[in-house]
Amino acid sequence: MKPAERKLLNLFRGLSEENRATWLAFGEFLASRGEPTPKVVPEPTYIERNPTETVIGALKRLSAMYPMLDKSKMLNETSTLVTQHVVQGRERSVVIDELERVFKKHYELMRHA
Repeated sequence: MKPAERKLLNLFRGLSEENRATWLAFGEFLASRGEPTPKVVPEPTYIERNPTETVIGALKRLSAMYPMLDKSKMLNETSTLVTQHVVQGRERSVVIDELERVFKKHYELMRHA
């Protein structure tokens, strides 16, 4: 969450129910005025995959490549893949390939949202 969003949330939480309703109505009014600001999603910064990369190393590389993504939204998918590698012995390169697909899928969803 960006600092401005965090500040708004903290302010909102400090309001009475009546003032929260007023705040929301005003926000809806502002949002309805004029054209929405187009969402600009930055391109990922490509970082080459090291042939000896570990699964955790791949997560770090992909997080650096896609800093615009909310990693908490991918936690279930990524933790499942890491568990499959660590606990079930699924091959490292296959898991890394899947992690790359997960990050790319979430990036594409963000771009088209």
